[in-house]
Amino acid sequence: MPRTVRTLTAGPRKKAAVIAAAVVLLVSCGSDQQEKEPVPEGLGEVTVAADGVQEVTLQTQDDYVFTPDRFTVAPGPVRLTVVNVADQMTHNLEYTDDELPQPIDAGIPVLAPGEQKTIEFEVTTPGDYPFSCTFHAQLGQVGTMTVEK
Repeated sequence: MPRTVRTLTAGPRKKAAVIAAAVVLLVSCGSDQQEKEPVPEGLGEVTVAADGVQEVTLQTQDDYVFTPDRFTVAPGPVRLTVVNVADQMTHNLEYTDDELPQPIDAGIPVLAPGEQKTIEFEVTTPGDYPFSCTFHAQLGQVGTMTVEK
């Protein structure tokens, strides 16, 4: 008995719906330039304390980012505070020694949920100083401190 092959074709409405769905998918998922959440006021802003030390605060939370992940200081002493507002995730902050214009011996080995810690160090050489949460670096929890004159 001969076999009958039927070809199904979509009507104009179905074609339009499929095209519209594809466009929405491409627009929402196809862009690498996702909008970042705005940085809460005060985070990442460098101020100078009464003792002349530059102060900056970063935040970690229950995700794999530093908020903000970039800040700029001038050569001199720096006081960096990291606040972990996470409910569950533990973080840390370490500078990547082999990529630094000069060594930074300060870091935060463990920062439990709800904790904040402050480190102080001095930088004299301009350049980019990468740092990361070594627990989550493979997931993209990295940042950069830039030293500019």
